[in-house]
Amino acid sequence: MAECNTAGIETINKSSAEPSEREQRSNIWRLTIAQALSGANSVVVYATGAIVGNMLAPSPLLATLPISIFVVGMAVCTLPAGAIAGRYGRRAAFLAGTGAGVLTGVLSLVAILAGWFWLFCLATFFGGAYAAVVLSFRFAAADATNPQRKAQAMSMVMAGGVVAGVIGPQLVNWTMHLWPQPLYAATFAAQALVAAASAIILLGVQLPKPSSSETVGGRPLATIALQPRFLIAVTSGAVSYTLMNFLMTAAPLAMHMHGHSHESANLGLQWHVIAMYAPSFFTGKLITRFGATPITSLGLVLTGASAAFGLAGADVLHFWGTLILLGIGWNFGFLGASALVLECHKPEEKTQVQSLNDFIIFTLMAIASFASGGILSVYGWNTVLAVSLVPLALAAAAMFFLRGQKITG
Repeated sequence: MAECNTAGIETINKSSAEPSEREQRSNIWRLTIAQALSGANSVVVYATGAIVGNMLAPSPLLATLPISIFVVGMAVCTLPAGAIAGRYGRRAAFLAGTGAGVLTGVLSLVAILAGWFWLFCLATFFGGAYAAVVLSFRFAAADATNPQRKAQAMSMVMAGGVVAGVIGPQLVNWTMHLWPQPLYAATFAAQALVAAASAIILLGVQLPKPSSSETVGGRPLATIALQPRFLIAVTSGAVSYTLMNFLMTAAPLAMHMHGHSHESANLGLQWHVIAMYAPSFFTGKLITRFGATPITSLGLVLTGASAAFGLAGADVLHFWGTLILLGIGWNFGFLGASALVLECHKPEEKTQVQSLNDFIIFTLMAIASFASGGILSVYGWNTVLAVSLVPLALAAAAMFFLRGQKITG
């Protein structure tokens, strides 16, 4: 097996030159800026999707459908995006994704002007496709640097989400009344322009094109997916991301049900987004120093602590504390699990394995997105928190199983 790994690496080295130090820095900065701009587009959809849906939907019951379709778009388009990257290179996938982002804004604008709910749902599907490609930036950053700095490169790119958390809400505030009627028409026109700006930045990313061995080589995907290390990585990443979405989706409505103001809910979400991405400035260094598995485990522990904190009370501070701990737990858990994925494949297998990992994560996240509101409405916030402890226990058992397991691949 080691011989196969060496052969694969030698093939890649022969087929494509490693980026220079200057190119590595340029790639990481471009990916970080693109992450900030692209992440802002997702914030726009989350901030306005339910409101626009309520404006256009034939029934108020369908108001949140565009956001759920956004998550479905993330899941459905992950594997096709990986296939494009594997055959034509990551930059081709990036441009396809930003093209979907531009289409999101244009179709949303037309849908709002024409009053077509179905077209707005289609637009948010393309928005999900865009978001799926954006999350592959972290793996592209790992490709763009040497092995010793991969975790730090991924972490740096994810730190762009801090800026996204600021740009996204401000983009809505600055544009929502530029075109007074109908509301948010100018917002989605601006979203299309931001996606186009991201595409221009990504044009300068210099990554090796796939070699012939990368487009046709590698082990069967099922063989790779059954590795203990991959199973642990995908389980931890899925639990981290799914529970973050599961609790974040329910929290604003739960705060409203407990009599808290919209301003309190919005402030809680703002600090949640900051907590999600701010640790990225040092998470990569922690992974490099202590290893991916301990940092992933810490993330799962913090996610469990967030649920426990929420179960302790229902005042504003308990909701805020839950959301902040949840954001930090997601950062450690998701980035740690992403670093584990890098240890599961040979160079020629990377795009298939990485896209499979994200496909599983986004599919489970879509299910959680649909389930969260129903559980909250029927059983209440405490039940939502208690339910979240079940997948955490599963992930903890998987992490324990990893100890002593020989890594295949």
